[in-house]
Amino acid sequence: MASIAASGCCTALYFNSNMQTSWSVHRTLDARIVSRKSLLMRSLRLRVSAEINYVNADEAKQLLAVEGFTVVDVRDKSQFERAHIKSCYHAPLFIENKDNDPGTIVKRILHNNFSGLFYGLPFTKPNPDFVQYVKNQFSPESKILLVCQEGLRSAAAARKLEEAGFQNIACITSGLQSVKPGTFESVGSTELQDAGKAGLVTIQGKISVVLGTVLICKSQQKSFCSLSHSKNTIHGICAS
Repeated sequence: MASIAASGCCTALYFNSNMQTSWSVHRTLDARIVSRKSLLMRSLRLRVSAEINYVNADEAKQLLAVEGFTVVDVRDKSQFERAHIKSCYHAPLFIENKDNDPGTIVKRILHNNFSGLFYGLPFTKPNPDFVQYVKNQFSPESKILLVCQEGLRSAAAARKLEEAGFQNIACITSGLQSVKPGTFESVGSTELQDAGKAGLVTIQGKISVVLGTVLICKSQQKSFCSLSHSKNTIHGICAS
């Protein structure tokens, strides 16, 4: 009888132990499921709230005038100095690369002999302080309009700020090159849409205009001389 009682006691303890283990595992699984659901819902809310708004120049003007957006120009220093929207912030996504390791020196020489020479583009590298600079100036809820020359850098900057928690971001599709003169009040030596033009390409354009003008003048002069010669010939025949 004693052995039966002991066996029954052991069975009860084993059953209770299994029940407790099962209940513990069940609670752990439930907690993990709830945690994953919470993370998923939070992720979905962030994606919805931080959706990047791509607009044209006229819509961008409305964002500034009506909705209180602030312009952040992400172009390099040279383009920014040629022309920028008045009262904007300058936070370059790329900065001039002054590194002097052998690989960078070779790349700089190749760049300066092609893109730098013909298009006036500086030799740059990603700005490691870009996101931190924007964080120092704006809160995550701030309304920010990112601009660049072609629209590519502002889109890349928008993704970086979105990942950093900024929730109200807009970009001008196709960049400032698509902006009509007078759309925004600007500062600089040229129009906003022309701020990306530099290097021999611009000089070549001016030379082409001059050469074209010279050729047209030469052609007109030749035509005038031929006409005068024809008139003189006809006048000589009539006189004889």
